[in-house]
Amino acid sequence: MKRILVTGGAGFIGSNFVRLLLKERPEYHVTNLDKLTYAGNLSTIEDLNSYTQYRFVQGDIADHVLVQSIFSEGVDAVINFAAESHVDRSIEDPGVFIRSNIQGVHTLLEAARTHHTQRFVQISTDEVYGELGKEGLFTEQTPISPSSPYSSSKASGDLLVQAWNHTYGMHTNITRCSNNYGPYQFPEKLIPVIISKALKDEPLPIYGDGSNIRDWIHVFDHNYAVLSVLEKGTSGRVYNIGSSNEKDNLTLVKLLLDILGKPHSLITFVKDRLGHDWRYAIDSSRIQNELGWTPRYSFEEGIQHTVQWYLENQVWWKSLLEKQ
Repeated sequence: MKRILVTGGAGFIGSNFVRLLLKERPEYHVTNLDKLTYAGNLSTIEDLNSYTQYRFVQGDIADHVLVQSIFSEGVDAVINFAAESHVDRSIEDPGVFIRSNIQGVHTLLEAARTHHTQRFVQISTDEVYGELGKEGLFTEQTPISPSSPYSSSKASGDLLVQAWNHTYGMHTNITRCSNNYGPYQFPEKLIPVIISKALKDEPLPIYGDGSNIRDWIHVFDHNYAVLSVLEKGTSGRVYNIGSSNEKDNLTLVKLLLDILGKPHSLITFVKDRLGHDWRYAIDSSRIQNELGWTPRYSFEEGIQHTVQWYLENQVWWKSLLEKQ
């Protein structure tokens, strides 16, 4: 397994995964396919061009001709990070989510099947499970019950992957991860939004009363888990990935303000999002027991590292905000 196709590798999680591969698996030849939508841009991956075993291809995973041409050159494994991922945008315009997260997955699966690709890893989300009450954790046996156009489109892509495994015998895996944070996250998600607005002393919009709970994981930990699934995952398996770091949104925002030395008075409560799931939490015991993966970052260490990165890389995220 030497020729690796990473889709969505100019985005937040995908770009960090490509860096991991290039640094820790120099024997792999990596093709990065990304459409370069608003959330994927060349400034995020400009440092990768120095690697001789790396190439970038701009394109859409739903483009049948392009995808087939890439696979015809030889692809041993594909890791599909490419997706429309922002829930608010999915509520405003579900159509683009259908194209990327369903039609795009179908295009990749068919290319992988016809070209006998050895492994297919679908990067999904814990949001396909719906929401939890005060108790319990999502396991791989939790029935999917998506609440938004985004999570519904991701669940649909997952079902396609499972069908190609069952029907055609393809070696596939699905990973479902909790909320990621870390370097290069596009400044529309909660943590970079809070950092960028707090630095300008702007009001910080918090949905509802801020009681919604998420399970947070550093993107580096997530990507090590994905690498473990790529290299050691049992065919047909779903693997949940999480760090057992549950935080309600209000507590998280207050922590960020304390790190930045900004007053809590910047917090402003706004009308809640449509269909807003209350709580997510992951049971990651399967991947820990079967593949030996464990998270390396404590939340306290990871969030400090993340804030420092955004402070040191303001040119990067400010340039993205200017394009909005």
